[in-house]
Amino acid sequence: MADKTYFLEIVTPQKVVFSGTVLSFSAPGVEGGFQVLTHHAPFLTMLSVGEVKIVQPDGTTSHYATSGGFVEVHDNKVLVLAETAELASSIDVTRAQAARDRAKERLAKKDPGTDIDRARGALHRAVNRLKIAAS
Repeated sequence: MADKTYFLEIVTPQKVVFSGTVLSFSAPGVEGGFQVLTHHAPFLTMLSVGEVKIVQPDGTTSHYATSGGFVEVHDNKVLVLAETAELASSIDVTRAQAARDRAKERLAKKDPGTDIDRARGALHRAVNRLKIAAS
């Protein structure tokens, strides 16, 4: 099975979230979701808010909530520079629910001082975290 694996590293500003050999990596690109398998063509793309899925050589599947970043694929190596990447089992559901509720409240108030784009982004990220935590 070694011939079907490649190296993946997911890095956030805070830490290295994942570093190791994988069979598959799937992510939400800004132009649509994509999957990387061994011997993938080189490319560079931006990530959007969504789910990152990793399949390791032993068949273990891990799901991460991400809020954007960049992915580089080159020579059987994938480097992910993510704004955030949280393992599904590590997501604080109570905190994500509170963030969702705050964002909904800001949008519902229609206060002229509210940054609507920022509130929508916060809502999108919180809903994504809750979805990934429930998977």
